[in-house]
Amino acid sequence: MKYNKKPISIADQIAQLKSRGLIIEDENNAEKVLSIISYFRFANYLRPMEADKMTHKFKPGKKFNNALDLYYFDKTLRSVLFSAIQTVEIALRTSVIQHFSMKYGPFWFMKSKLFKDGEMHKACLKTIKTELKRTKEDFINEHFAKYNKPSMPPSWKTLEVVSFGTLGKLYSNFADTSIKKTVARSFNVPNHEVLDSWIAALAALRNCCAHHARTWNRKYPMKPQLPPTKKMRADWVDVTAVGSSRLYALLCCLLYWVNNIQPDNTLKTDILQLMKRHPNVDPSAMGFPVGWEKEALWR
Repeated sequence: MKYNKKPISIADQIAQLKSRGLIIEDENNAEKVLSIISYFRFANYLRPMEADKMTHKFKPGKKFNNALDLYYFDKTLRSVLFSAIQTVEIALRTSVIQHFSMKYGPFWFMKSKLFKDGEMHKACLKTIKTELKRTKEDFINEHFAKYNKPSMPPSWKTLEVVSFGTLGKLYSNFADTSIKKTVARSFNVPNHEVLDSWIAALAALRNCCAHHARTWNRKYPMKPQLPPTKKMRADWVDVTAVGSSRLYALLCCLLYWVNNIQPDNTLKTDILQLMKRHPNVDPSAMGFPVGWEKEALWR
């Protein structure tokens, strides 16, 4: 079927929302909002208020400002998450560089024999070369000005400029499980399989945050492993009622990891205060189970 819908003005967007039953108490403000937040982006925060997903009619009493509150909640949440993911990303780089380099030398990431899947490693090296060419970091440019062999700088330089996702692929594909376990245990994570799943899940979440995508009320493609409490070495949660594709699961992994890197972090406080400032936001839409605030990790 051919797409035939025409673009409409902001005034017509507001009229359309009103015709569908949405209460707009201040049309001038609504016009300002839709002039800086596209209608299609804002619609993500309107959908939970719809009574009919086909006609897009709204439930009785639903207001434009309800969606706006949800939008600003999500915007702040992205900032909080991005900052925390930065903490674990830097710590992971440091641990991988230190442990792997001490055992396998400065150029371990270039040696295909150290990796399980040769084709995956080849693709990873291609990505790394692209990232090295793209970076503007002085220490990379200075290295290439002085050295031409090997073809890439040592791990403690190169891995500082690769993406979180690329770093995760190197870790996942590395053949030596004992050293991967050493890295996992340095964060009080029980084994490398769990950490591997956390890296993949948090890299996907990081990309959502970096590209200003919706974090609230989303099913995430990468599901982190959620070990039972008895296998964890620090405060954790009862995972029996936790859906691994929802934000709550990723938040638990992130908070656990950050707590074991920086015990005086503010992530838990930031999340709790944010939810208190936005009492109309439904935690269950993010996968928060009943009684989550009583869990040891969140107390």
